[in-house]
This record gives sequence, C-alpha cells and structure tokens, in this order.
Amino acid sequence: MKITIVAGARPNFIKIAPIIKAIEKKQGEGAKISYRLVHTGQHYDKNLSDTFFKELNIPEPNVNLEVKSGSQSVQTAAIMVAFEQELLQNPCDLVLVVGDVNSTMACTIVAKKLNIKVTHVEAGIRSGDMTMPEEINRIVTDSITDYFFTTSTWAGENLLKYGADSSNIYFVGNVMIDTLYQNLDRILAPFFWNEFNLETQNYIILTLHRPSNVDEEQSLIQILQGIDKMVGDKKVIFPVHPRTKAILGETNLNLKNIMFVEPQGYLNFMFLIKNSFAVITDSGGISEETTVLGIPCFTMRNNTERPETETIGTNTLVGTSIDNLKKIFGEFLQNGPRNAGIPELWDGNASERIIDILLSKK
Repeated sequence: MKITIVAGARPNFIKIAPIIKAIEKKQGEGAKISYRLVHTGQHYDKNLSDTFFKELNIPEPNVNLEVKSGSQSVQTAAIMVAFEQELLQNPCDLVLVVGDVNSTMACTIVAKKLNIKVTHVEAGIRSGDMTMPEEINRIVTDSITDYFFTTSTWAGENLLKYGADSSNIYFVGNVMIDTLYQNLDRILAPFFWNEFNLETQNYIILTLHRPSNVDEEQSLIQILQGIDKMVGDKKVIFPVHPRTKAILGETNLNLKNIMFVEPQGYLNFMFLIKNSFAVITDSGGISEETTVLGIPCFTMRNNTERPETETIGTNTLVGTSIDNLKKIFGEFLQNGPRNAGIPELWDGNASERIIDILLSKK
C-alpha cells in the first residue's frame, strides 16, 4: 500500500507525526506499506512549519509544493495545480489528509478526480458556522472522502446526516492527543521562562487569530485591554500570530500584564500550556490539548466543532464579547475549575488504529 500524506499547516504537522510513526512501526513488523510526505507550503513561517518537523521527528517532506499565502481561492487553486502534478508523477493507492485547512480540501478534490481513494483523519467535526473557511473545507472534504476516521461518536453522527456510508466511518480517537502523549517527556521551558519570572500556575496563555477577533483593530485592542485588566496578578503570555501582529502594527497599548512573544514551537508551547493557570484562546485544537492536560480553557468563539471539550473536558465557550469573558472568568476565579474528564479513546493510540484499519483494506 502506497500512501501519500498531505500536510499544509501547523495543526496538520502535529496530526501527521504519530501517523508516520505508526506506519514505520508496521514497516518494522514486515507490513507492505510505504508513504510519501507532501508539504503543500501553506504555512511557511519557520516557527509555524519547519520547527514542527524537527521537534516532532517528522522526516523531511519528499516534496514541498511551496504555495505560500494568498486569498482563499488563490491558495486553494495553487495547491490543486501543484498537487495534481505531484500525483501524476508519483502515483499512490491512497491520499491521507488531516484536519480542515485549505490543503485538506484542495488535495482531496485533486485525488478524487484522479480516481485515487482518500482517507480523512478528523472527519465529521462541524461548527455549523459557514462563515468559517474551515467549515466549508470540512463539508467538501467529507462529501467525497472514502474512509472517515473520527475523534468522537458525535462526528460520526454528523457524517451519517450528510449521507456517508456507515461501513466506512471509524471512531478511532484523536491523533493530536497521540502526539501530546508521545512528547510529554520532551517538552521544555522557552528561553523567556526565567526572564519573565514565570512559575507553574502564575500565568495565563492567550492565543488569538480568528478573523472575528483580530481583523478589526479597535475590537482587538478592546479584547487585549479587557484581558489585561481582568487577570489580577497573573501574567499573560501572548504568542502573537503573524496575522495579529500585522493588524496591531506599532500601536502602543500600555498593557501591564500581557507579554508579547514570538510564535512558539510545539515543545515550548506545550510546556507553557501544561504549566499555566488557564488558557484564553480562539483555537479549536488547543481546547483538545487543555482538556487532556486538565487546564481550564476559555474559548472566544460563539461555536465549537469540538463540543466534547466543553461537555466532557475543561473548555468553556465565552463568545467574542470581552464583557462575557470577564463575567465567566470572574466566576471561575471565585468558584475554581469545574469537574472535567478526557473523552473516550483519547488515549494516545488513535494512529495505530488508523493504520491497522487501512492495512485491512488492501
């Protein structure tokens, strides 16, 4: 079985790492399986791309399509044109895509038009928010995928509603959590840990990158100033996404508690998450990691495609209003964290389940 694995952006890299490890384990056991790793180049900042390959022991990609940035349509089209040539020159039995970025959808379309089967890891998640490009990517990808690997039974139910064949839906767990468990003994403090006098639970992690929170400068400034005032004596570590940095420009915000840092590599960032007091974010993936690590998470969105992080885990949706965040965070400070657990099959073995199932298809 020849598999082409596609990765395009930071969350993809975290998800493919354990899948590659599971394939190599099977190769060591004599299984006739091989892979070719295609990096589309959707993320090309060193801290958002190359660093993750090195830290997670992902082999150098066989090819980097180097599509870089552009509008949604420009980037998607560039990926499709380049990936079609890649598949024509390097035929395979199966294309494996992960997550919900533009690379996921674009490469799925190309593969299916070349009559190559596609498997989607993290299939079936839905936010119900069609203003999110990721939601469109999910729906299109799942509408033509052959094999679906899900992180929850809820995701499988979503796929059935869309008409997917139940015999091709497999609840396997969460590959992102595989990576977390495989690297917990390797995480390390960033260089500024001592410089900022950071200690376990004396700081909060903040990440913001979604258009609803960062595209309008005054709204972003209000969010940052509101968080700065509500955290009391806690420091706030804010790894600034390039998109957010560009919007803020040289604005002087006069913030007392928020400390701006560069985007972090995986091992440094997981160290910061694991040792934090709480996390404020608009990322879906981070709410999965905080759930497993038992860290209170406050998600500044009106919806989530990962409801299990809220119903079972440590995540709380707070909307995009700074006033609502202040209210809910204040209740957390007064009452402490709520009881939470870890969703079913988030046990570090999802990738091995996936490869076992794919080998059974040959």
